[in-house]
Formats: sequence, structure tokens, C-alpha cells
Amino acid sequence: MLRTSGLTKRYGKHAALDRLTLELSAGSFVALLGPNGAGKSTLFQVLTGLFAADEGDVEVAGHSLRHAGPAALHEIGVVFQQMSLDLDLSIRRNLQFQADLHGLPGALARERIAAGCARFGLEGQLDRKVRELSGGNRRKVELVRANLHQPAVLLMDEATVGLDPKSRQDLLAALHADVRERGVCVLWATHWVEETEGADRVIVLHKGQLLADGSRAAVTEALGEATLEAGFIARTQ
Repeated sequence: MLRTSGLTKRYGKHAALDRLTLELSAGSFVALLGPNGAGKSTLFQVLTGLFAADEGDVEVAGHSLRHAGPAALHEIGVVFQQMSLDLDLSIRRNLQFQADLHGLPGALARERIAAGCARFGLEGQLDRKVRELSGGNRRKVELVRANLHQPAVLLMDEATVGLDPKSRQDLLAALHADVRERGVCVLWATHWVEETEGADRVIVLHKGQLLADGSRAAVTEALGEATLEAGFIARTQ
């Protein structure tokens, strides 16, 4: 569902991504684990077309980002680390704007907005301005927004930053439900080892390169320590 081939992105002489090759399947929750500066955010910026790779290519649901960008991007939903909602617009207007960008018919857009907000208990708050919401509820709105066009791939970049434990738990539960119910491919970027629990696969990124890839148990073994956390700390210092 998502493939990168020899993906390289440089800033001057520094390679933020260094010939990164990955293949992610439909119906999988993949945790992308890496310390700050590992290249996670750069990867997401390349995957979403914000940055152009210096080398390599990205394919989303069979569409090349380099040669068929609009088709590839249509299959992606994203929640970035930094909140990107318009604070002065209501929940409804933020979501309607996104639906318009994707060309969703009015009735279908209203149906998906209502259903997405109801799923997170936001159905009674659609006309509240975003700046009046808690951090957890803002994240929920962003997840509803990312799902409006029912993408094949969901990219979550450090999406729990600033959230309380309950909001973090709710967000992860919602994503796992999307994997089960719609067969979505979720790529969850984090530097918190505990957020890899329940992932189908863990990818460890360090200095733009793939350090380990597999189940939590396989990655723990590959990193050579008794626990995943100990191995992650030891190998990424």
C-alpha cells in the first residue's frame, strides 16, 4: 500500500533520509520508532509532497508520487506533529473546508463529518471554534479530517504530543479500529517506545537509515538488549 525505494533527502551534506526502502501492507499498524532527529518528520514531509526527495520514489496504492502526484496524495490522510486546524473556524467549517478540497459532494461530506465526529463524542460541538477545544479534542478533529476522503494510508507524525494519557489511548484505539474495519495502513511515528505496543510491525529509524524492522519481539532481539526500550536507547545514542 505504501512503498519507498531508495528514498534520499539531503540538507546540504547531511542526509536526513539515506536510501530508505520500505514496503507497508494494507490492514497494518506500523510504528515508526526513532529519536528526535532520526528523519521521521522529513519522511512524512516527503511522503505528503511537501518536500521533494533528492533520490528515489514513493508509491501509494500503486501510484508514483513523482509521476502521478495527485493520485498518490489522494490515497493519503495525515496528522502532523504541529496542529494545523484554523483556530478561528468551527469544527464543522474546518472539516467542510477539507471535504471541499477533496471534492466530496455536499451530502456525503455532511454524512462523513457527522459520523466522524459522533465516533469521538464531538457531535454536539460542531459549531464550537477550534480554539475553545482541549488538545485532545483538537487531535480528534484532525483525525476526522484526515479520514474524510477515506484514504488508504494514514500518516500520524508524533500525533500524541501534548495529549493526556486518556486522549492518547483513545486516539490509538480509533486508529486500530480503522485498521480492522477499513483495512487502512497506518504509519505511526513516535519516539515513545510504549506507543509501539499493539503494533503489527515496528520500524526503527536512526540517522535516516533503517536500523531494525519486524515484530516487537524480533526488533528487540535485533537491537540486542533485554527490552525494546533498552535496545532502542543503546542503539540510537
